[in-house]
Amino acid sequence: MNSVSLSIALLLASGIRISTPLILGALGETVTERAGHLNLGVEGMMMLGGALAYTVALHTESVILALLGGMLGAMFGSLVYAFLTVALRANQTVTGLALTTFGVGLGNTIGKLGNGANVPSAVTQFFGKGPLTLNLDGIENKPVIGPVLTFINEAILKHNIFVYLAIILAIILYIFLFKTRAGLHLRAVGESPAAADASGINVNRVKYTGILIGGALAGLAGAYYPLAHIGTWTDNITGGRGWIVVALVIFVRWHPIKAIFGSFLFGLLDIIGLRLPTLFPGVAGLAIFSEYAFNMYPYIMTIIVLIASYIRGRKGWMGPAALGHSYFREER
Repeated sequence: MNSVSLSIALLLASGIRISTPLILGALGETVTERAGHLNLGVEGMMMLGGALAYTVALHTESVILALLGGMLGAMFGSLVYAFLTVALRANQTVTGLALTTFGVGLGNTIGKLGNGANVPSAVTQFFGKGPLTLNLDGIENKPVIGPVLTFINEAILKHNIFVYLAIILAIILYIFLFKTRAGLHLRAVGESPAAADASGINVNRVKYTGILIGGALAGLAGAYYPLAHIGTWTDNITGGRGWIVVALVIFVRWHPIKAIFGSFLFGLLDIIGLRLPTLFPGVAGLAIFSEYAFNMYPYIMTIIVLIASYIRGRKGWMGPAALGHSYFREER
């Protein structure tokens, strides 16, 4: 495989890795919004999940406990959000923004307790493995088939288990939302909680369940950074990607499978600034192709998505009918 093909393969591989926490976060926010709640606290929950996963990994060297710690840390934030917006019927936008401020501050505080120590090798080695990587010994140098398999290996298969976990969860969530009675109940609550309540569905229980599932998935998204991507803790480790997740959910129209491809697009925009000069050295000196310019592109895309969703104003772009509205049973 020549250098250009290898560079393209590495670019795609990097895009997939960067997109993994976006997939997980988008899945979580999809469930939450399908239940009728707009949670703008994704960034805070991801920070809490990342901080707890990092701390638990340092003290236990256990992959399972670290992931559980990350999920529980974010679920704590989502439980606070659920109590305020479901039980107390607080404004969802304000509560979500408060959760982000709280989560980022507390997450950074907890993460700093590790004093910048590296995640134990037992954890990083687990996530460093590519379970589907092909053994190409004796094949990679053969014409046609060798370069093709090498490209597939480098770009698509040589990834840690987190990547495949995100894709599997997207499929499971699709089945849950569109093929099960529980998923139908959740979507019904998001569309019309009054009608769902009249049909015998426990609206508050469904809302709490959806919000907590969303928190757990956001926790996994946050845990990805210290456990599988960076290997230690840095301040604001999620880099504002929780905000991208909120727009991404609109972009994929609240659909779990589409979240995979939408997240990959955003992931490519996030990483391409670092890789493009390698592919095309001639663009390195152009301002619009600089690393700093490309750092803006995911957020520019976020703004475009939000503007497009309101300009189009169609049902498919506006989300569940009851999204962002508190349910007052006595007004039914």
